[in-house]
Amino acid sequence: MAPRTILFTGKGGVGKTSVAAATAQRCARDGLRTLVLSTDPAHSMSEALEAELGAEPAQVSDRLWGQEVQAQEEMERNWSAMQEWLGEMLVDQGVDRISAEELTVPPGADELFSLLALKRHHEAGEFDVLVVDCAPTGETLRLLSFPDVARWWLDKVFPFERQIMAAARPIVRSVLDVPMPGAAVIEDVRGLVGNLIAMNDILRDRERATIRLVMNPDKMVIGEAMRTFTYLNLYGYLTDAVVVNRVFPDAVEGTYFGAWRERQREHLERVHSAFAPVPVLLAPYFEAEVAGPVMLDRLADELYSEEQAPAAVLHESLSTELTVNERRAQVRLQMPFADRGDVSLKKIGPELVVRVDGQKRTIMLPPALAAWRPTEARLADGTLVVTLDEAERSSTADIG
Repeated sequence: MAPRTILFTGKGGVGKTSVAAATAQRCARDGLRTLVLSTDPAHSMSEALEAELGAEPAQVSDRLWGQEVQAQEEMERNWSAMQEWLGEMLVDQGVDRISAEELTVPPGADELFSLLALKRHHEAGEFDVLVVDCAPTGETLRLLSFPDVARWWLDKVFPFERQIMAAARPIVRSVLDVPMPGAAVIEDVRGLVGNLIAMNDILRDRERATIRLVMNPDKMVIGEAMRTFTYLNLYGYLTDAVVVNRVFPDAVEGTYFGAWRERQREHLERVHSAFAPVPVLLAPYFEAEVAGPVMLDRLADELYSEEQAPAAVLHESLSTELTVNERRAQVRLQMPFADRGDVSLKKIGPELVVRVDGQKRTIMLPPALAAWRPTEARLADGTLVVTLDEAERSSTADIG
């Protein structure tokens, strides 16, 4: 059976490494062979676990292993021929060798190559659970469309690559005076494309792989998490929980932090509105740094109950689905208990606000849809379908 895979991502500094480490430690104590991998270039998993980690899995405790994936090693494994060809081409054009080597690595490639380590562990089948501490959300989002682009190359380009190369070689040689890539370079690209598609299949297996968003109860952090949630749904990745970390306890009422606690209450209402029906897991602001087995256990105790195992799939379906074509978009919301007369909606900039029986759901749309307007809304079989049109229309829609 394929291992259970849980990816944690979130804005930098929200505590996702601690949450990932606590989840992995609890999975191991539940009797599951667990590997926690850090693909974040700014590795801090060693400090969270208080254990020495390296490029290969190292045992931390009973049934728990840790690994800090080294992007450079993964790049050499998957990109060496391409890197060598690009580097030589840039040097021939007058770029110094150090700069040329840096320019051969496309933006976001370090995180991409690091995630390929996940694919190898998945295929090896040595672990029951794989917990991944991903890079901050900005880096992670850049990767979401890569598999679809890779599939296009596989379908449209590679079947004709010999003909394309043969036709292009004399033109490139005469006009640009640069060497064409050899067979090893093409094989590197072909292998990378195949790996990307395979990794995409792993991450879109909603029975075994899910993503958990980590945030703090701060306005800007929540806004970024909402945008991430939208893109995850857009690309078909299942978010089975959101984690709100560093929530001030009620005990701070009447102290300096009382006002902060009140602001956090307001922001938590927005979290529940934006991510429902996905479970919201809360963790307090501890009096000590969350590092080491004892503190990680305390964090896991706050996040997971005895009835809610950390390795379980905590939510089983996409709560929001967004499909977009050239001039029209549709948002599908699961609302199993809503009646036709209960639903109203409006759009404010990139936010689509839906109210049902006094409860509010807020969906953050991609920036490209900010100017689009809802033109139709239909409620049937527990699903609300909102149609948005590129043309300027009224910002309200009737439920039909």
